[in-house]
Amino acid sequence: MMRLLPIMAMFSALLACMPALGHAEPKQRLIVLTDIEADPDDSQSLVRLLLYANQIDIEGIVATTSTHQKSRIAPASIHAIIDAYGLVQPNLLKHEPGFPKAGALKAVVRSGSQLYGMQGVGDGKDTPGSDAIIKALEKNDTRPLWVSVWGGANTLAQALYRIGHDRTPEQTARLLSKLRVYTISDQDDSGIWIRTRFPDLFYIVSPGGYGNGTWTGMHSTEPGFDSTEVSNNWIAAHIQQGHGPLGAVYPDVSFGVEGDTPAFLSLIPNGLNAPEHPDWGGWGGRYEFYTPALETTNPDGFTGGVPVLQEPHAIWTNAVDSYTPTVYNEFGRSVRAHDKVSTGYRTTIWRWRKDFQNDFAARMDWSTKPYKGANHPPVVKLSPGERLTVKSGEGFMLSAAGSSDPDGDSLSYLWFQYPEAGTYKEPIKLGYAENHHTVWGQAPVVTKRETAHFIVKVIDKGSPALTRYGRVIVTFMPSAP
Repeated sequence: MMRLLPIMAMFSALLACMPALGHAEPKQRLIVLTDIEADPDDSQSLVRLLLYANQIDIEGIVATTSTHQKSRIAPASIHAIIDAYGLVQPNLLKHEPGFPKAGALKAVVRSGSQLYGMQGVGDGKDTPGSDAIIKALEKNDTRPLWVSVWGGANTLAQALYRIGHDRTPEQTARLLSKLRVYTISDQDDSGIWIRTRFPDLFYIVSPGGYGNGTWTGMHSTEPGFDSTEVSNNWIAAHIQQGHGPLGAVYPDVSFGVEGDTPAFLSLIPNGLNAPEHPDWGGWGGRYEFYTPALETTNPDGFTGGVPVLQEPHAIWTNAVDSYTPTVYNEFGRSVRAHDKVSTGYRTTIWRWRKDFQNDFAARMDWSTKPYKGANHPPVVKLSPGERLTVKSGEGFMLSAAGSSDPDGDSLSYLWFQYPEAGTYKEPIKLGYAENHHTVWGQAPVVTKRETAHFIVKVIDKGSPALTRYGRVIVTFMPSAP
């Protein structure tokens, strides 16, 4: 018995470091601005968003203009898609709780200005959409408010104009501190006005020509890599056909599939996403905080006629990842490194695409199938926890051994370092097999505090295969002199 006491003490200490079971992250608050009907991809993105309506607090969906639709808005199209959602909402509740009724979502649909860009900003130009943003910011809620901009940003610009004119500088600063903006490439001339007028605003964007857009990783086809999950055949089979009324309203691709979706993908709780830290990377991409030079923003590329100007200050914008996928091995170790590397800003989204497309397909299955007939994501359990501090040269262990699957599916694991997300950029080799639930590492010798991010993908063997993640941030401390 005496020999067991040290072991039991170590086990108790390990349990104390583990996150509590059943801990749920607070839902992210979201208002969407959409130029729906300017391009089918807004309708596509809305279909996907509604399948996560139980995991994100949708506080507004606002019909807006853009450079592609300058003089009309289409709130009726939003209502039509929500109507289709209402027909499948009872079945979605069989899979996860919290899906709101269609009536609750229809009640937050609003109209923005029918004017283009800055023509719709100024005195006497308030709209139900701009009023809704202000009301949401003033709500007694400590959570940040995300505004996901899929078209023009002038509804947000009008809300900020009104706040700036009607509130004291202190009140304005307080409201803006709660605001988070993620907009796809500027689709009217109000985006640069917002960033110039409100330099402290948390703002994610790929300014300039669309060829410069991080969001293009949503649908880009990388030479030498498999792009099945964004093919028209895959979309037809897994989303559109045989998946009930919500799948049926998902339109065919005309230009690029779901270019606006990255503006909310990082709000989905999956163990990887960290919305407050765009530089950590997630389903919506990875961004860094700096002032991009005008010549790096593809200023002569296609913008739909929106002028491209030099950014006046630092913003959250394009970052570059280098990523080597793993591919299936028929014999021996189940995975091996691909023989090609993808590098670029779109890679920061593309690298997760198979995972989030499969997640979308599974949730579309939920709209028509019983619980036992569909797949559900695994639950990741990390030990010794999500943060670890070790000294130079010391060994450390990372484990997801306690992970589980609600359907009883077999699980696969994949551990890797995400060097771009940490301060320590050099590769750190993980010992044992990277596809085992537990791996070991050795801290590099450092002369100052450094951090490294390690990600585990826990993948079930259901159909479609679903992935959840664990992120462990390891801090390396220099040894005492």
